[in-house]
This record gives sequence, structure tokens and C-alpha cells, in this order.
Amino acid sequence: MSDSDVYSAPAADLKVDTENNSGMGKGQALPDNIKGWSWGAFFLSWIWAIGNKTWIGLIAFVPYIGFIMAIVLGFKGREWAWQNKTWKSVEHFQEVQRRWSFWGVLIVLSFVLIGIIAAIAIPAYVEYQSKLG
Repeated sequence: MSDSDVYSAPAADLKVDTENNSGMGKGQALPDNIKGWSWGAFFLSWIWAIGNKTWIGLIAFVPYIGFIMAIVLGFKGREWAWQNKTWKSVEHFQEVQRRWSFWGVLIVLSFVLIGIIAAIAIPAYVEYQSKLG
């Protein structure tokens, strides 16, 4: 920067990665913030796999191995979803994965809450019925 150009912004050396390489398979560089745990892939494994064109996730149907596959999808699912399906942008990908995680957690918590209520209510109802009869 010269003395006569005091009010101009300093030159920045910013690298902007504008290439969207989603859906191009393995071997492509992953953008920042793609890796990470996916609650949607973990909780909704086979449904998530179909929605994200990650067909290996259908192994979740195999008894006993399905739980292991859900864990693998939790760890690797976001990367595989980026590689297997074409996305509009990284932001679009993040938003869709955020929704999958929201619904996965919501459904599981709903079932847990229903289970807790049933565990309390059913024995209370049986005891009530035994006192009547």
C-alpha cells in the first residue's frame, strides 16, 4: 500500500472455493464443514440412506448388523451423502442435514417419552383395576 492510497482496503489473499463437487463420488475433495456426526443418519438410518442416495445404509435392515451400520452412518453419513447426491450448495446440504437430524432426534425422543409414560401408567392402571375387583 502506498502513502497516496491510504483509504483503500488492503489486498486480501482469499481463496474462495466455488466448485460444487457434490454427487461426483469418492476421490473428490470434501468442502469444509461436511464431515461430522449425523444424528439423522444414526436415528433414521435406512430412511436417511434412501433420501440421501447412500445405498450402503440399507444394510441397516440386516439383523444385528443394522445397529453397527447406524453407528457407521452417524460417523460417515454426511461425507457419503455429499459424495452420492448432487446438492445446490454447501449451505443447502447443511440445511437438509440439519432437518434430518432434527426429525431423527424428535422421533426418538417422542418414543422415549411415550415409553416412560407407559412404564408409569400401565402398572398404575393394573393396580387400580386390582383394587376395584
